[in-house]
Amino acid sequence: MTFKSTILTTFAALSLGTAALADSAIVVEDAYARSSGKSAKAGAAFMVIQNQGDEADRLIGAKSDAAARVELHTHLVDGNGVAKMVEVEEGFAIPAGEAHMLKRGGDHVMFMGLTEPFEQGETVPVILVFENAGEVTVDIPVDLERKDDHGHSDKHSH
Repeated sequence: MTFKSTILTTFAALSLGTAALADSAIVVEDAYARSSGKSAKAGAAFMVIQNQGDEADRLIGAKSDAAARVELHTHLVDGNGVAKMVEVEEGFAIPAGEAHMLKRGGDHVMFMGLTEPFEQGETVPVILVFENAGEVTVDIPVDLERKDDHGHSDKHSH
């Protein structure tokens, strides 16, 4: 094998490896972020995460320059019927071939200590961290006017 063909073979192998990594099993759909206004210190993001792969995965974290802290949260109702927001340190399971919905009143990505207000029509860059798929970067549009799942306008962060 000549030096030139060795270089071409190596380049072809590297190209195939890169293409395989770029073809993630994780697909994020219908994402949007919101906060309660210009003076809000917190915000949240909602989306549908599709796992189109053959292996179960888990969303285990999120990162963004848009806030001092970014955590995975959910709402739990206590024995008195009071809903409380809590961090979900173990993350959200996303079974193979299924989807997991992050929605208001349920699981969501929480931004605390916003670095600047969420402005209608802007985007929030977020890195979602998965156990198997690794990091998936998403530009999430800010939609402060979106109706909730019941058709009501939502004037607070979630």
